[in-house]
Amino acid sequence: MDNEVYYIAVASSDGIVVNNHFGRAKTFYIFEVNQQDEFRCVEKREVEPVCNRRDHDDDRLRENLLKLKDCKYLLVSKIGFEAAQVAESLGIGSYEIPGVITDSMNHLIKYIKIEKLFA
Repeated sequence: MDNEVYYIAVASSDGIVVNNHFGRAKTFYIFEVNQQDEFRCVEKREVEPVCNRRDHDDDRLRENLLKLKDCKYLLVSKIGFEAAQVAESLGIGSYEIPGVITDSMNHLIKYIKIEKLFA
């Protein structure tokens, strides 16, 4: 298992809770995860939401994901199938784990470690 440093983009309105749907998110908090699976917020990125009521903008979807391209994972409260597929095509895994960011991050990191054991 490799011990790389990687980034997780978290959709949050307040930096405390994973509480935004990917398409409605205006802010992503970027967390760095180090080799000891410790994490810290290193940046806050603003984007234009993909969804406007029920309509969504495919160009903006791709544009927002490209702004998060350095992140290996997205942590959101919800993400649509199409957005998750586009993210995956760019090498970004998406996970729906709403809740307090520290708890959600710990769940995701454990999942990533287990997933790597079976890869």
